[in-house]
Amino acid sequence: MSLISTAQLHLLERYMDLTATRQALLVSNVANVDTPGYHTRDIDFTGELVRATQEEDSAPTEPFVREVHGLNARPDGNNVSVDREGLLLAQVQLQFNAASELVKDQFKRIDMAIKSGG
Repeated sequence: MSLISTAQLHLLERYMDLTATRQALLVSNVANVDTPGYHTRDIDFTGELVRATQEEDSAPTEPFVREVHGLNARPDGNNVSVDREGLLLAQVQLQFNAASELVKDQFKRIDMAIKSGG
């Protein structure tokens, strides 16, 4: 494993990929708020992160997208809640920003090691 390709960076990369996937799903849900019969889709973020840690060095697989059950459906069959999606979008943004800061910190450490010669 090279200095740049660390286990921490690999996990952070997968974490950021999952947040980006989840964000795309949430945005798609909001875009379909007026589509009759549309059902909210999401990923099990924690479950997918656990699965990513078990993948080792293999190529990451696509997360399992599932319909979200237990949401109230309108008479047209659509169960998208803009409030729920907005809250989750804010959460995903915070998760992505935190991971981005951790990645920056990893590269700062690498830069310090290079500059100090060791």
